[in-house]
Amino acid sequence: WSILDEQVSFLDDDPLGPDEHDRYKVPRVTEEKADIYNHCIRAIRRAMRFGKHGLPLIGGGDWNDGMDKVGIEGKGESVWLGWFLISSLKSFIPVCEKKGDHENANAFRKTIEDLTAAIEKYGWDGGWYRRAFFDDGTPLGSEKNEECSIDSISQSWAVISGAAKQQRITEALRSLENHLIDAENGIIKLLSPPFHISHLEPGYIKGYVPGVRENGGQYTHAAAWTVLAFAKQGDGDKAHSLYYLINPINHTKTGLEINKYKVEPYVMAADVYAVHPHTGRGGWTWYTGSAAWMYRVGIEAILGFRLNANSFTIEPCINRDWDKYEIKYTYRETSYNIIVYNKNRVCTGVDYIKLDGNKLSQKEVPLLADGKDHQVEVFMA
Repeated sequence: WSILDEQVSFLDDDPLGPDEHDRYKVPRVTEEKADIYNHCIRAIRRAMRFGKHGLPLIGGGDWNDGMDKVGIEGKGESVWLGWFLISSLKSFIPVCEKKGDHENANAFRKTIEDLTAAIEKYGWDGGWYRRAFFDDGTPLGSEKNEECSIDSISQSWAVISGAAKQQRITEALRSLENHLIDAENGIIKLLSPPFHISHLEPGYIKGYVPGVRENGGQYTHAAAWTVLAFAKQGDGDKAHSLYYLINPINHTKTGLEINKYKVEPYVMAADVYAVHPHTGRGGWTWYTGSAAWMYRVGIEAILGFRLNANSFTIEPCINRDWDKYEIKYTYRETSYNIIVYNKNRVCTGVDYIKLDGNKLSQKEVPLLADGKDHQVEVFMA
C-alpha cells in the first residue's frame, strides 16, 4: 500500500458557460471516489490537450496566470507548458511502471517524443524559445514582438526539462543573460520589454505598471529557475554569481542600497521592480513560493545535497574558487558532518566519497538511523 492507493472524492460543478471564463463558487464533494493515482492520471490527461502546433493549450493562463487572454478562445498554446509537461511526464512514468500501468507509461513516452519535436519545430525563434502562441497563431516571446520579445521561463525550463537540444540551450541561456540579467541592479527579469503600448492583449498582466511584478520585473520564483538552469548546465560559476545577485542580503549592504530596496533583507521578495524610477525596489515579501525555490536551488543544485529513499548524494555545482565547504545534516537522531573538498578548483564532478574514513563503492551515502555522529568526506574530481 502507498499514498497513491488512498481513496479520495472529487469536486463537482457545472461547466463554465460559453462567455464565462471563471467562477467563484464552492463546488460539491462527490460520493464517488478514486485512488490518488487515478486522480494524477486524470490531471495529466487534462493537461494533454494540444493546439495546431502540437503544443499544450494555454487556456486561461499557465504558470503566468496574468497571461489569461492569450488562449481565451481555446486555441492559444504555451511553449513553457510544453517543457513543464515533459518534465512532469518524465517524473511520473516510473510511477506508472511501478503500478504496472504500462499503457499510460508508453503513451506518456510517445507524448514526450511528439511534444519535444513540436517545441523544437515551432517554439524556437532563432536565438531563444518563444513563450506562447495567441489564439490567432501570433507568437509571443519572439523577436517579432515589440513587447515581451523574450521570456525567461521558456529558456530555463528548456534546460530543467532535460529535453531541449544542447546547442539551442546554449544560445537560449546566452540570450537570457544578454536581455534579462541586470547585474548593475541585481535583478533577473521575467520578460523584456514589458507590456505597455503594443497592440498585443495578453491579459491582466498588461494592467501592471511596466517593470512591476509579472510585467517585466524580477519575479523571483522565475529568477530562481534561471539559477537552477545554469546549475543544471554545470556552470557553477554562473549559478553561484546569480544566486548571490538575487540574494536579498546583497541588496542592503549600504545605506544607499537599503533606501533603494526598501524591504526586509532577510526574506525573499516575490518581485523586484525593473523600470525607473523604482528600479531595484523590492515588492511583496514573505513570499513562500520563491523562498522555497531559493532554498532548494541553494541546497540541491549548488551544494548538491539530495535525499533519496534510503540514502543521500552530494553532486556539487559550485564556484570553482571554493576549495571546500561543509554541510551539517541530521537524520532522526543521527548526525552527518559533511566536508566537500575541491582541491582542483572545479565546478562539478565527484571522484569518490568516504564514510567514517572508509571509501564507498558508490557515490551514495546510506541513511543510518543509529543515533551516532558520522563523518562524510566528498572529493571532487
